[in-house]
Amino acid sequence: MVTIPIPPNHFISPSSLPSTSYNLSILTYNVLLPNSQDGWWNYKMYSYPESMTKETLKKQNQKLDQISNWSYRQELLKERIRTINSDVVCVQEVSPLSFEDDFAFMKDELGYDGMEIFKRGRFRPATFWRSKKCELVAPPTHKDRTLLTTFRLTQPPPFPTTNSTVDNNDNDSDSLLNEAFKRNWHVLNCHLQAGSEGRRRVRQIDEGVKACFNLAKKLKENDPTNPLLIVCGDFNGGSECGALRYLENGTIGPDFIEDGEPVAGKVKINPLCKPLNDAAASITSRQPPSTLVVPELISQMVKKGTEAYGNPELTQDVLDRLKRIYIKLATYSRKESSGDKDKVMSCADVEKWLIDINRQVGRGTEFRNAAKEMGWIQPPTTTTKSNDESAKQSKKVRIELPKNGILTVQGFINVYNAELNGGKFWGIAHDLAVLGEALPNVGTFEARFDRIYHTDSLYPTTLLDTVSTMPCPSETEPSDHLPVAASFSLRGN
Repeated sequence: MVTIPIPPNHFISPSSLPSTSYNLSILTYNVLLPNSQDGWWNYKMYSYPESMTKETLKKQNQKLDQISNWSYRQELLKERIRTINSDVVCVQEVSPLSFEDDFAFMKDELGYDGMEIFKRGRFRPATFWRSKKCELVAPPTHKDRTLLTTFRLTQPPPFPTTNSTVDNNDNDSDSLLNEAFKRNWHVLNCHLQAGSEGRRRVRQIDEGVKACFNLAKKLKENDPTNPLLIVCGDFNGGSECGALRYLENGTIGPDFIEDGEPVAGKVKINPLCKPLNDAAASITSRQPPSTLVVPELISQMVKKGTEAYGNPELTQDVLDRLKRIYIKLATYSRKESSGDKDKVMSCADVEKWLIDINRQVGRGTEFRNAAKEMGWIQPPTTTTKSNDESAKQSKKVRIELPKNGILTVQGFINVYNAELNGGKFWGIAHDLAVLGEALPNVGTFEARFDRIYHTDSLYPTTLLDTVSTMPCPSETEPSDHLPVAASFSLRGN
């Protein structure tokens, strides 16, 4: 008889996942977008001390330049993935601009000679595997921010096999292990949309699960409603998220409200015979650890009564800090009086501010929104005629700070209101810190955005928890997310 271990073997990182020829181990990891070429802002996501002199600020910036650098973070990622040693690695937030170079170590050093990267977008999921353990049986399926790969185990079983059809109701362990090599193993790598996009997240996960169901039918599996399916990745929401309710309940409808809006126009029903299981929840002796551990900022930045991902407003404390910063930055007097109230930020003042926060002028939403607040107007789109048809030119317009423009205190605040509406809490916190108005340390915000789900035809044999009590990223954590890993075997009837 097949014995299902309850609870599964439980390990705490750093540790490796035990491997057998008849199970499949999975690691999911949001590695944080700024890779070697795309993304300059990574240093803004690291924590600063509450109070700093010019000298300590200089030293902190030098340290962050080192530990936020891709080469440093790459080594941390490489060692973490090497240690866990899973059969399949699902990562999120890779840049297509430098993907091959950034992750060449996966094949060259770690032996992951199979790879598929999502086809579209700037923030892409990618899946790696070792062909000596599993091989593709169908072309990968690309949906909206989900990537489906389907495998067969390739290692020969260390036990006798027969040519007879395996009875799915046979609980004999050898028969079940033989079946592991005959079945398709589906892995759905997800990076669902962030922010107040509950409806889109539900649609994305619904599309991904249905893609597996449809492929199982196409491959003529015995029961497409109960495939060997593992769904993992960054779901950009916790247990209150509609996408997770869809997986765990099997259905969701317009009565489910997320961020003040229904997540579905009509009832969506999971095509599988049963809801999916949260692998981390199979160990009941502990609460599953948080996978997103960052400084607590929302409570300090978002005014009570407003939604962080709806129409947020800055708290009075942050507004006061911005006004004090503005007074220190503004040097241009529009009146004969030289009092602080009469001074505004000139183009030179704005450039100095942008260098302080973004290291150079010309990049970042602060720069673009400041230019608009100072009077920059986007020129009208030009058209050209080709084959008697009018076609718009997709030429990128260069934004410039108006040389004679000024940035008023309200314009300055408007820039940071735009950052708040964009969910860039970490960016605002960084700017306040380097401009001498660091927010106090009030602890961490913790959430479990990264998960591994599985169908009832599988069970987790091993779970690996990674925990952190300090805000991430840090000197020892290369991402703001922590990895999640598990091994799975077939479940007997």
